[in-house]
Amino acid sequence: MAQITTRQQDGVSVVDVKGRIVIGVGDVQLREAVRGLLSDGARKIVLNLADVTSIDSSGIGELVSAYTATSRENGQLKLANLPPKIMDILRITQLLTVFDVHDSEDEATASFG
Repeated sequence: MAQITTRQQDGVSVVDVKGRIVIGVGDVQLREAVRGLLSDGARKIVLNLADVTSIDSSGIGELVSAYTATSRENGQLKLANLPPKIMDILRITQLLTVFDVHDSEDEATASFG
């Protein structure tokens, strides 16, 4: 099961994701967290994926869905602290060209203009 918490840092909503983002587990939790932030008016969102242990195609789909939903609301979604396995998956699927990926949460937070 995934643990997802949200917090504010310098006007940016940070979503800390721990555990697995797989079908039926973390994917729904991630969707609910991002949609909740958007409905509360958040437009600058960083997904901190440092503690994600595994992700499947459903989890990848949910990252894309979160990105799309945020963009539709004129917001920005950035990814931070990607574990090597997730970085490889995004590289193979060519989604690295879609997402704004940063090495650290601070770097991602600072990148909002």
